[in-house]
Amino acid sequence: MAHIEDYALLGDLYTAALVSRAGSIDWLCLPRFDSPACFAALLGGRDAGRWCVAPAAGGASTRRRYREDALILETEWDTEDGCVRLIDFMPPRGVAADVVRIVEGVSGCVPMEMTLRLRFDYGHVVPWVRRRYGGLSAIAGPDAVYLRTPIRTRGADLTTFAQFTVAQGQRIPFVLTHQLSHLPAPDPVDAEDALRDTERWWQRWMSQCRYTGRWQAQVRRSLMLLKALTYAPTGGILAAATTSLPEQIGGPRNWDYRYCWLRDATFTLQALLGTGFVDEARAWREWLIRAVAGDPSDLQIMYGLDGRRRLPETEIPWLAGYRESGPVRIGNAAAAQLQLDVWGEVLDGLHLARESGLPCDDTAWDIQRALLDFLEGNWTRPDHSLWEMRGPARHYVHSKVMAWAGVDRAVRTVEHHHLPGPLYEWRSLARRIHEDVCTHGFNAERGCFTQSYGSDQLDAALLLMPRVGFLPWTDYRIIATVEAMRDELTQDGLLLRYRPEKSDDGLPGGEGAFLACSFWLVDALCGIKRHDEATALFERLLSLRNDVGMLSEEFDPHTEQQLGNTPQAFSLVGLINSARQLSGHHTTTSFRARRQNLHSGN
Repeated sequence: MAHIEDYALLGDLYTAALVSRAGSIDWLCLPRFDSPACFAALLGGRDAGRWCVAPAAGGASTRRRYREDALILETEWDTEDGCVRLIDFMPPRGVAADVVRIVEGVSGCVPMEMTLRLRFDYGHVVPWVRRRYGGLSAIAGPDAVYLRTPIRTRGADLTTFAQFTVAQGQRIPFVLTHQLSHLPAPDPVDAEDALRDTERWWQRWMSQCRYTGRWQAQVRRSLMLLKALTYAPTGGILAAATTSLPEQIGGPRNWDYRYCWLRDATFTLQALLGTGFVDEARAWREWLIRAVAGDPSDLQIMYGLDGRRRLPETEIPWLAGYRESGPVRIGNAAAAQLQLDVWGEVLDGLHLARESGLPCDDTAWDIQRALLDFLEGNWTRPDHSLWEMRGPARHYVHSKVMAWAGVDRAVRTVEHHHLPGPLYEWRSLARRIHEDVCTHGFNAERGCFTQSYGSDQLDAALLLMPRVGFLPWTDYRIIATVEAMRDELTQDGLLLRYRPEKSDDGLPGGEGAFLACSFWLVDALCGIKRHDEATALFERLLSLRNDVGMLSEEFDPHTEQQLGNTPQAFSLVGLINSARQLSGHHTTTSFRARRQNLHSGN
């Protein structure tokens, strides 16, 4: 089975596919990111569905790349018979979802094979396949898929095959189209026209990028992948395109990340606004407002692509999991957890949008006031932290800090934008929360802040305290906390979220280094004026990307392999924001707050 870092991404802003170095699409959900997969070999082996186009001799490709500033993948094989190129992409969505694969002969005459094994419902349902003019159709339940190609295909063992040769200068298209089974088959897509349209669309979009720092290529690639995780109809941004890729090979820490997490809001807005993508930032802000509208006590940590609340978690027993790392989960039970930091994250994100000049109506402020009312009555409660601990609830320091941040942003909004609100009461509340955290969250014996009240364990989220303006980077408690992180919470220089073996998170086993946290460490080192160390760590993190710039959730320093769902928005956003900070472009409200006299802190 391919390693996680062996995959590249295709997407059309409605769904996404993962393509291996061997030319096999091993993951694709149709018609949406969160629909059941029709290719699930990633989690269940070849019998769970895949689509492979490759030289008959087999083997991994010689090289691959994305076309400049476009989500068009070019994979090349050098064989004894010549060189062949496979061009993969998903054109902008029309009436249906299309995956286009063009086989191009570069030199010689190369024997090729195509294997199409469609399995709907995460590998569970074998469709009824019929030959039709120009290709075939495959139908089961609500789904219909049409393959159109000039190459003759044959069926055997519930799989479609084709053998053909491609000569220098020849281009052979394969177009796979999904449609609801009760609707007529869509009109055929011309592969070459679609290729030109797709390239123009992506290059036009990327032309908005305003980042001009040292790491332009890496930032632009991360922005492209982040855009591919956007659900166009609503503006929601997924945490990742996959489910159940493990945080530890053979372990049970496997989650469904095809949803939108509220705590990603501020980080994502910083990345988008700071690089010139105002329309995307506005769409994400509007998704956020719609998702959280309603009773603030019912706020969830995550929602569906369209703001849907019910995300019941179930297990799929017929899939063994990536490299036998079960269970495979669909849905996410953590949606029902109390995680107090989310209220602060939403308030911080909406404040950032307002400070950045995004047009805002009264609805956003009304929602913020309702969220503040909930925080005022609930900030003293224990919760499950931003890491979604499945152990007992605790008074996590980061949760309290973000409660403070939410109230602090309300104070600033009243002062700077003159919106109505009980300014004196909010100032007083922010001061009480601040004092509570400094009294109970700081471990005097250790000389640093710790994960939760009364604990002696560390937590990477503590690095965000100065980032949200709770204390300045120059505060001795912050510097000591950063030093403690480097001494105790790193593996080969990369940062863990926490030590699972020392924190009762309710799950067995361990995990790899968390890449977003490692980018936070870059920001922390930069914040305490250790720029050379920050740059060295950032360059190390860049080297962990695969050949096409993909980053998953975690990295195992021992095996030097990526772990967890991919591509991970949190990791990509971390890269973008750290590059901006190191390049001197980081001007968020959180950093401006450090230069101000913190009216609601100490």
